[in-house]
Amino acid sequence: MARDLKYTRNIGIAAHIDAGKTTTTERILFYSGKNHKLGETHEGSATTDWMEQEAERGITITSAAVTVDWTFPTEQGKPLPDAKAYHFNIIDTPGHVDFTVEVNRSLRVLDGLVFLFSAVDGVEPQSETNWRLADNYKVPRLGFVNKMDRQGANFLGVCQQVKDMLGSNAVPIVLPIGDEADFKGVVDLVKNRAMVWHDDNYGMTFDIVDIPENMVDDVKQYRAQLIEEVAAYDEDLLEKYMEDENSITEEEINNALRAATLDMSIIPMTCGSSFKNKGVQFMLDAVCRYLPSPTDKEAIPGTDPKTDEPASRKPSVDEPFAALAFKIATDPYVGRLAFFRAYSGGLDAGSYVLNTRSGNKERISRIFQMHANKQEPIERIEAGDIGAAVGFKDIKTGDTLCDEKNPIVLESMDFPDPVIGIAVEPKTKADVDKLGMALAKLAEEDPTFQVKTDEASGQTVISGMGELHLDIIVDRLKREFKVEVNQGEPQVEYKESFSKVADHREVYKKQSGGRGKFADIIFEMGPADEGKTGLEFISEIKGGNVPKEFIPSIEKGFKAAMKNGPLAGFEMDSMKVILKDGSFHPVDSDQLSFELAAQLGYKAAAKAAGAQILEPIMKLEVLTPEENMGDIVGDLNRRRGQVSGMDDRNNSKVIKALVPLAEMFGYVTSLRTLSSGRATSTMEFDHYAPAPANIAEAVIEKAKGNA
Repeated sequence: MARDLKYTRNIGIAAHIDAGKTTTTERILFYSGKNHKLGETHEGSATTDWMEQEAERGITITSAAVTVDWTFPTEQGKPLPDAKAYHFNIIDTPGHVDFTVEVNRSLRVLDGLVFLFSAVDGVEPQSETNWRLADNYKVPRLGFVNKMDRQGANFLGVCQQVKDMLGSNAVPIVLPIGDEADFKGVVDLVKNRAMVWHDDNYGMTFDIVDIPENMVDDVKQYRAQLIEEVAAYDEDLLEKYMEDENSITEEEINNALRAATLDMSIIPMTCGSSFKNKGVQFMLDAVCRYLPSPTDKEAIPGTDPKTDEPASRKPSVDEPFAALAFKIATDPYVGRLAFFRAYSGGLDAGSYVLNTRSGNKERISRIFQMHANKQEPIERIEAGDIGAAVGFKDIKTGDTLCDEKNPIVLESMDFPDPVIGIAVEPKTKADVDKLGMALAKLAEEDPTFQVKTDEASGQTVISGMGELHLDIIVDRLKREFKVEVNQGEPQVEYKESFSKVADHREVYKKQSGGRGKFADIIFEMGPADEGKTGLEFISEIKGGNVPKEFIPSIEKGFKAAMKNGPLAGFEMDSMKVILKDGSFHPVDSDQLSFELAAQLGYKAAAKAAGAQILEPIMKLEVLTPEENMGDIVGDLNRRRGQVSGMDDRNNSKVIKALVPLAEMFGYVTSLRTLSSGRATSTMEFDHYAPAPANIAEAVIEKAKGNA
């Protein structure tokens, strides 16, 4: 397994739904010799779309990891003397907004990203979401504009959109030769030469040709722009550029472009057509040339669990082992798999690691290198690699696995809360236990999927990120776990919060022979500071009016109370409590008394603090022909929507709006009717906002009716 880490690339492929991620991954597998047959999404034969639901629907649901080797540099498909075998771990991520969690957790462990855009549709809503996630995790990326063979393809137009809409410095490093049906190759602006792919062997080989005459001026202009951008990044090159712009060598351009890409100052843009087998190899060469290897990061930061002091691990085999589990999956043949990225050290199959969340040792009985849903057993995994472990007892998404003698906690991942729920019940009594086990397994795999029992009605409610998300869950229950369920109507996951500050004194007394109970607290309760979620607890107690040991119990009491909102029992989104004063009894006061006083005080002060219902507001984008625009906007107004903007995109109108989720059930069907099937929409969670009084009343009534 010992490999030079310099030649490893851990990359993801991300984009909006239908930009061609899976088709591109298929071409990579084919050109690298991993697959000898081209799989196609539309035929349901793609390697990475291995779930039955993915093959049927033609969408990616779960991110799949594949491993390939790629020789670089080559000339005309033959390795050059300095060529090296580059080792790629590639993760093909879903594009659908309901499965953003898969992109989120993949980006956390990847070093670089190939960001796909459709040459026809450009920057789409999910592109923006994924781009923001990549910015959060500071993942360097290069752009690949796919579908250049399609009518309306516009490479430079998409580059401009990446600049304007995503606020990134997109710099073309190629220009397309021919467009739409005539697209046949690219001009490499760094090497200043043209390449045209052969159609007869799936684009495995290409010819180097003269730059077409009608492109000479454009090539000159865009090459000068590229050199200018690179020179602006690198001061040494800038001086050289000022003296003589032609004196900058190809190697200098590449070195500066790599540094600027790693620094996220430049996004190199390439183009091609994965379906027509053009441009993918050039993109892979660009990955080798410009995207980071694990060694390009100095060290991964973390904390020492014993001291809470900052700690770090360098990407080296000589450091103690540290890895992050980023996904749990269930395989029918090998059981539970934990996908993990090794950041430092090495791990042998059969050895023990420490899980810093649980504090327990875990035996990793076997390690696999993943190829979609097939596993290749390996004896050892080392820094910089991605693998899957089997044989563990308790590993969850986001856990750090490390050397027992040198513990470290790596930064985990944050996942959004579910916004939509449905009640499910097994169709037969025999399935009751099976359903519980199946849901527990699915919840373990997917942190944005939650299962809870409604205490009032005894129903099992499953919650997720959208209707498609829950559809897939119910489908998986049936196919993988053989559990048939009846579904209730979709329900919105409301929350509660306070709108104003209230002061309250709660005295809790109980005397029942023997030792009594006593606690007295004076507090201020109200909305949390902006941007804060959960409980913000501040103690201002001076002197010993309430002994120090009771204060954590008061905080615990408020935290527990937040699970049940005062109006309709929905969870409190956030609140701030300032503990001002109080008193205690030397005999009767104990921790439980103060915890109960906090819970009772919360209920008593809730009305004065202006308790309100919050509803999830969704960000909606509708792409529609102009003639249907009026009807669609009218429909959105009826759904309490607020139109936030209108744009043009490829002879269509784009309507952006914020709409409450409660009004959006069945929207896709209505939209089809309004536009005769020509409009499309994408929707994702944006924020929680107070519900209007009439809606809030109806929600509270319904909650009381269920109780």
